[in-house]
Amino acid sequence: MLGVNAILQPGMIVRMPDHPDWGLGQVQSVIGHRITVNFRETGKVVIDGTEVMLEPVFGASG
Repeated sequence: MLGVNAILQPGMIVRMPDHPDWGLGQVQSVIGHRITVNFRETGKVVIDGTEVMLEPVFGASG
């Protein structure tokens, strides 16, 4: 996986830099390179961690 995606765990809050309109999202699961995130504005999205870099958000709640 790319960069910080390798440290993501369920419950962490992230944002999708290429889609700021999705809002903050909470990581639901990390299975291999597949990261499932529930975004506030978009809902549940499965992301390929080898293709997309998520940005962790510290100090925020989902």
